[in-house]
Amino acid sequence: MNLLPFLLDILKFTIAGIGLILIAFYLIRPYLDRDEKIQLLEFKKTLSNQTLPLRLQAYERLVLFIERVNPANMLIRLNAPAYSAHELYSLLLEEIRNEYQHNVTQQIYVSSRAWGVVRSIKDDTVGIINNAAKGMPDGASGLEFSKILLASLSQLEDNPYEAGAGLLRRDLEEIF
Repeated sequence: MNLLPFLLDILKFTIAGIGLILIAFYLIRPYLDRDEKIQLLEFKKTLSNQTLPLRLQAYERLVLFIERVNPANMLIRLNAPAYSAHELYSLLLEEIRNEYQHNVTQQIYVSSRAWGVVRSIKDDTVGIINNAAKGMPDGASGLEFSKILLASLSQLEDNPYEAGAGLLRRDLEEIF
């Protein structure tokens, strides 16, 4: 019977100790949470300072991509009169493919909406070039193909290249 009061005393001290530890934890917890939030904010700030220049560069490169795949700009760069219509057609498609492959990694740094605009511009440009090439006779020159391509571009209601660049600018404005 001597053992029962001793066990009860141990149980009382144990419960009191556990209660004291729980009270201390609940009193200290807000300070621990605040410190964790401060560390998380500092980490995000550091990460943002490192990724912001990369994101800006990605948007710059995608706007440049849109300008470079604009058929009007490609025709000036490629000197269309020097080629046959078929050669120019192949060069235009190859140029688009190369530009796209060169910039495909930029999708990591931009929003999915912005990358969707870039993919859409690429696909629409290929479609415009394919449609212009359908009506070309076999022996047509690059100059004739260029005229037909530019005429089909001028018939579009909205300039997809200006609209695409505008969407990228708006997307970039949301970052700031």
